[in-house]
Amino acid sequence: MWVDNETTRDFLNFSGVADTVAEIVVQAGGRPISIGVSGAWGVGKSSMIKLTQTSLANRERCEDGKDFVFVEFNAWLYQGYDDARAALMDVIADKLEDEAERRQTAIDKSKDLLRRVQWLRAAKLFAGSAAALAFGLPPAGLVSRAWSLGEKAFGGEIDQELWEEGQKAAGEIRQQTQGLLADKPASSPPKEIQALRDAFEKTLEELGVTLVVLIDDLDRCLPETTISTLEAIRLFLFLENTAFVIAADTEMIKYAVRKHFEGVNDDLLATNYFDKLIQVPIRVPALGTQEVRAYMMMLFVENSSLDKDAREKIRAGVCSQLRQTWQGKRVDRAFVQSLHESFPDDLIGKLDTADRLAPLMTGATGISGNPRLIKRFLNALAIRMTISKAQGVGVDEAVLAKLLLFERLGDPQAYAELISAVSANELGKPVFLADWEAKAVSGAELELKPPWDDSFVREWLLLRPALSDIDLRGALYVSREHAPLITPEDRLSSEAAELLTALLEQPEMSASLIARLATVSRAETVVMMDRLLDRARQEQNWGVPPILDACLALARADPGQGARLAAFLRERPAVQIQPNIVPKIADQSWAPGVFDSWESGDVAPPVKAAITRRRKHGNIAIQ
Repeated sequence: MWVDNETTRDFLNFSGVADTVAEIVVQAGGRPISIGVSGAWGVGKSSMIKLTQTSLANRERCEDGKDFVFVEFNAWLYQGYDDARAALMDVIADKLEDEAERRQTAIDKSKDLLRRVQWLRAAKLFAGSAAALAFGLPPAGLVSRAWSLGEKAFGGEIDQELWEEGQKAAGEIRQQTQGLLADKPASSPPKEIQALRDAFEKTLEELGVTLVVLIDDLDRCLPETTISTLEAIRLFLFLENTAFVIAADTEMIKYAVRKHFEGVNDDLLATNYFDKLIQVPIRVPALGTQEVRAYMMMLFVENSSLDKDAREKIRAGVCSQLRQTWQGKRVDRAFVQSLHESFPDDLIGKLDTADRLAPLMTGATGISGNPRLIKRFLNALAIRMTISKAQGVGVDEAVLAKLLLFERLGDPQAYAELISAVSANELGKPVFLADWEAKAVSGAELELKPPWDDSFVREWLLLRPALSDIDLRGALYVSREHAPLITPEDRLSSEAAELLTALLEQPEMSASLIARLATVSRAETVVMMDRLLDRARQEQNWGVPPILDACLALARADPGQGARLAAFLRERPAVQIQPNIVPKIADQSWAPGVFDSWESGDVAPPVKAAITRRRKHGNIAIQ
C-alpha cells in the first residue's frame, strides 16, 4: 500500500522544476516574489512544494547573504474551524517570534508584530467586511442587537425588560472593545494594517532572513476560505524579504474569485485578480508514458524488500534517465533491472506489470497519467491481491490488474457483460473475447458494437495476458466490492448444488441420481442443464462422452430439459457425430426429431446407417 501524502522523494524528475522555483526565489535577492505552482488535482503540486523547500534549504544562503525561514500553511486544515486569513497571520507571526527567540535578536519587534496580529484577529469581531472594520464598528452581532433594541425604543415599546436588555448589550459592547482600541486612541484599522506591514518588514530586516511562505491545498477550500487566504497573502505580499509559493489549480482559484464577485459578469476580472497575486506562474509538467512507467516502477521498488541504499540508488538512476528521455532514452523494466544486481522475483513480476500498464494509464481518460489516481489504482490492486491470499484464491496479479483497469476505465455496461459471460461459462472463461484478442494482436480490422466500441477496449485487448482462455472467477470473486460475481450455482439450493457437482465430476454415475434429481424444482433444473450444456460444448467427438450420461439423467428426471438437449445435439457439427450415439439416445421421446435432422444433414454414412437399423428394428421411441 502507498500513502497518499506529499513526499520529498522524487520519482518523476520533478526536482528539476523545484530547483527552478528555488532559483527564482534566490535570484530575487530579498525582493518580494510570488510564484504559483499550478496543476490539476493529484498531479503532484504538494510534492513540488516540498521539493522546492528542500532545494532552498540545501542552499546555504540567498544571494544577499540572508537565511531562508519557511512557513508552511495549509488553508484546508483551518476550513470550518478558524478564519483562514487570521490563521495565516498567526502562523507567520508565531514563526518569526520563535525565530527571534532562537537567534536572540529582533525579539521586541517580533513580539510587537504578534501583538498587532492579535489586534487584527480580535478586530475581526467588529465586522464581517473590510469596509466596516475601517469605520471601527463594534462586533456585527452586537451592532445588530443594539440596532434592534433602538428600533423598539423609538417605537415606544420601552419597559423594564427592554431597559435591562439594553444595559446588558451596552456592557457587552464595552467589554468587547476594551483593550483593543482604548490603548490606541488615535489608531484606526487602516493605520493598524500599515503598522503591521511596517513591523513585519522591520522584523525580517533585523532577523536578517528571507521568509518563504509555502501555501498548499488552496484549491481544496470553499470559495470563501480561498478568498480569505488570498486576502491574507495580499496583506504580506510585495514586502521586502518575502517569497510566496502558492500551490493551487489555477481554474479553481479563478472560480473562487468569480464566486466572490458574483453578479459581476467579467471573466477578465478573475484573471486580473489572480495575475495580480501571482507574478511567476509555473505548471506541474504533464506525465508521459516514460514518467508514468517510471513512477509505477518506483512505487513497487519502494514497497519491496530491497534495502534503503538499493532503493535510493535505483531512484537516482531512474530520475537521471528521465532527464534524458528527450534523447530517446527509455525507462522500462530492463533499464530498472540494470540499476541493481539482484531483484526479488515478485518485484520483477510487478515491474513487468508496470511496463505493460503504463501506456493505458497515461492515455486513458479516467487516469491520464495522474500520480494520485495511479497510486489509488495500485492500492486497489494490492488490496485485492491481499484478499486473494487471505481467501486462498489463486489469482495472477497481471490478470487482476487487467480486470481492474477495465472496471475503472471501461464502459460499466461492457464490464457487466464481461462478468455475465464469466458467470455463465462453466469454466469461468470469457471465450467471446478470443476472436477480438486475436484480431487486436494481429492488427486486423476489429469491428466492435456498443458498449464495446471505444479506443480503450482496443488498447485493453492488446494487454497481456489474453483473458479468453483464463478462468476469471477467482479474480472477480476478490473484486466483489464493486461488481458481485453471481454464478448460476448461487441460485441453487444446497441439494441441487450438490447434485450438480456430482453430475459434473462423476457423470458416469448419473443414472443412480435420477430419483433425487426428480425432487429438484424446475427453476433449478434449468440452471443445472445450463451448466451441463456449457461443459458439453467443450466436447469435439459426439459418440458417448461421459457428459452425455449426465445430460440424459437430468432429462429423464425433468422431461422439459429433454427438448433442450435435443436442440443442443441437432446443433452439433455433422463431423462430430459418431454412430455409437444413436443407440445411446434411441429410447428418448425426443430422439426421432434429432435423427431426422441428422439424416437430412451431412452426418457420416455410418451414422445414417445406425439410424436406419434402429428404425428397422423398432428400437426408436415413437413421438
